[in-house]
Amino acid sequence: MMKKYNVAVVGATGLVGVEMVNTLERRKFPAAGIRLLASERSIGKKMRFQGKEFPVEELRPNSFSRGEKIDVALFSAGTDISREYAPLAAREGVFVIDNSNAWRMEKDVPLVVPEVNPHALAPDRKIIANPNCSTIQMVVVLNPLHRRAKIKRVVVSTYQSVSGAGKEAVDELKTQIEALAHDKKVKPRVFPHQIAYDCIPQIDVFTENRYTKEEMKMVNETRKIMGDYSINVSATCVRVPVFRGHSESVNIETQRKITAGEATEILKGAPGVAVTDDIKHLKYPLAVNAAYKDETFVGRIREDESIPNGLNMWIVSDNLLKGAALNAVEIAEELVHNGYLR
Repeated sequence: MMKKYNVAVVGATGLVGVEMVNTLERRKFPAAGIRLLASERSIGKKMRFQGKEFPVEELRPNSFSRGEKIDVALFSAGTDISREYAPLAAREGVFVIDNSNAWRMEKDVPLVVPEVNPHALAPDRKIIANPNCSTIQMVVVLNPLHRRAKIKRVVVSTYQSVSGAGKEAVDELKTQIEALAHDKKVKPRVFPHQIAYDCIPQIDVFTENRYTKEEMKMVNETRKIMGDYSINVSATCVRVPVFRGHSESVNIETQRKITAGEATEILKGAPGVAVTDDIKHLKYPLAVNAAYKDETFVGRIREDESIPNGLNMWIVSDNLLKGAALNAVEIAEELVHNGYLR
């Protein structure tokens, strides 16, 4: 009989939290029970899991030290919450898989994409960082190519959906589209500018080097996950009026020449990757087709004719699934597979 584990989801009522609960059930994670934790605003709500209704409880400092022992907790409630509560859970022996930016660049905290670096997990490392959504989908595709031809440089431009900024951002896009359809003016609240029918070349705040935090996350996280700090990464991150799914234009330069055909064959056999590349029939990855799918889709694979060893490609993935909830659940599955959970 398969051993089962007690799971907690922190931030259970948010966009990613809901996806975490659904993904745990859909993938049949061996959960003996689930504890749904959120802010005081969510008290009184109930959520279904494995055919039963569970109440949403308020997250408190003693949430992980009372009641039945929690084995693994998926956090999706923001950096400040993770900074405060993840260490409390870890001290109780709970494996914390955190979706925020709180722990990603900490030296002793694994930053994990299971298709790339599952070896970073360890039984004594209780806090595990879930990478940034835009980084996850890129490294899933680039890592198999890096192993074959060693990537020297990456230039990436992202086209990121509003769901990456939460439910209020999704509502803002809907509201603006409706208002503009009736010739009404819009007033941005979540984003610094109108997002409907426009693109905003800013995600997160700007840093001293004139890049945004989102762009620097892609630089630093890519190197840490792939375990190679010699890779040069240049990123431009853009918010676009798409509800769900991030798209990326990626250019790589490799040490060894790799043809578009060779790259395509490598990626066809890569875990978590689906190649959609049939230009004769105008088939390539689209955000609307990637929505609610687990795979990371890649297409438009072609050689960069401006340099000897370059490739261009187009990468699309559901940012709420592989970019967040699914990757977190896959990390939990690795913990089970490795025998790290009690």
